[in-house]
Amino acid sequence: MSNTALLVMDIQKSIVDHIATPDYLPRLTRAVEAARTAGIPVLHVVVGFRSGHPEASGRNKMFGALPEGAFTPEDPGAAIHPDLAPRPDEVVITKRRVSAFAGSDLEMVLRSGGFTHLVLAGVATSGVVLSTCRQAADLDYRLTVLADGCADADEEVHRVLTEKVFPRQAEVTSVEEWTKAVG
Repeated sequence: MSNTALLVMDIQKSIVDHIATPDYLPRLTRAVEAARTAGIPVLHVVVGFRSGHPEASGRNKMFGALPEGAFTPEDPGAAIHPDLAPRPDEVVITKRRVSAFAGSDLEMVLRSGGFTHLVLAGVATSGVVLSTCRQAADLDYRLTVLADGCADADEEVHRVLTEKVFPRQAEVTSVEEWTKAVG
């Protein structure tokens, strides 16, 4: 599995605190620990902006409406949730839009590391996971989505994506099944 990387996306305090259920972080932590034990690199993807949000156009409905200081280095809510804090040797990718590829150096890191198989987890299923899955598929990555390693404010949207949309481009499995497979 040396060509595999686990992408843990948008597990930032202010995002997780509003969406995830109480059992979500412990389950995702199991996936991260299984990856680390199996020698699968964990890449942490976060949304972030410079002070003043020069990257966030007012034409962008989502990011243009952010309050001043949100998701900047000074924002404590922008920090990766402490339950899943990256180890010193783990890469943190900062993106400027919804997809993990948009405005980031993710593709360069993946190419440089020789990664061809991405395992996706994060918040929200209808946001970063969907956008990243679609773009990664178009870039010819092999994909696995950890269905219960993703969370969304809308349970029905999560269900439709994990049961009907993602299987067209990715293997969809559970954290438990995936951890058994890599263990």
